Amino acid sequence: MTDISDTPVQTFNPNPTKPVLRLPAGACDAHVHVFGPAARFPFSPARHITPMDAPKEALFALHKMLGVSRCVIVQTVIHGYDNRVVEDAIEAGQGRYLGVALVPLNVADAELRRLAESGFRGVRFNFMKHLSAAINTEELLGLTHRLKSLGMHLQVHFESSLVHELTPIFMRSAVPVMVDHIGRVNASEGLTGADFAGLVNLLKSPHMHVKVSGVDRIDPLALASPPYPNGVALAQHLLAEFPDRCVWGTDWPHPNHNHTPDEGVLVDTLTRVAPQAGLLEKLMVTNPQNFYRFSA
Repeated sequence: MTDISDTPVQTFNPNPTKPVLRLPAGACDAHVHVFGPAARFPFSPARHITPMDAPKEALFALHKMLGVSRCVIVQTVIHGYDNRVVEDAIEAGQGRYLGVALVPLNVADAELRRLAESGFRGVRFNFMKHLSAAINTEELLGLTHRLKSLGMHLQVHFESSLVHELTPIFMRSAVPVMVDHIGRVNASEGLTGADFAGLVNLLKSPHMHVKVSGVDRIDPLALASPPYPNGVALAQHLLAEFPDRCVWGTDWPHPNHNHTPDEGVLVDTLTRVAPQAGLLEKLMVTNPQNFYRFSA
């Protein structure tokens, strides 16, 4: 366990602006988290920060303001392998909220089945030095065969430079793979950056998908440059190249960030990421519906 401050960190904007863009009916925020309340859902002792509570009620209120009607909640290291906080939010969401779990590689089949039946559509693994130890990739590939029978996918979060060595691993996955946050590439390198080129090459495989979220995260100059033109340019390119395999999310409540984004501003970046109504419909409605299988 690392030293953790007892002072809770504020990770989200308590007063986001209302976006100008009106999202289409059935719009999905495909990447968020929930933290606490810690009194009911204790934080993991292995966490790296102690955040302020960001409970489901705050998330639901945000989505109502933004015009979001569906959502995918991703478990984080803040709660570790105790996925109850996400299960609780899924249940309260009454079919409009689904989840992605954190599990160990040796998770029991019975637990995977229980998670799938509870509304979890996949499991996430972090290849990030600040979040996790090294992952045995052969064991991970073995897990994907167990996920296949349950209709679950693999979600991966990795440091951008790892895309080149991880590509042959992900190509062997038995299930669809969702890449987080534009592969965490350095957006200031533009479309010709080596890691972005590696991501585009990876996405040529039809079972690979990507979240064009995190335009506020992937540019070292983002703190000084909302509404994030460098990140938006990469997201726009990916959606144009792979229109059926991109989804988007706010990443609320923004842990491990260099600034606190305004969700209204993030939604309005979609006018440039998906400038045509048909593309916006695919990104926000059709693609998440097809990938996550929301109830009608």
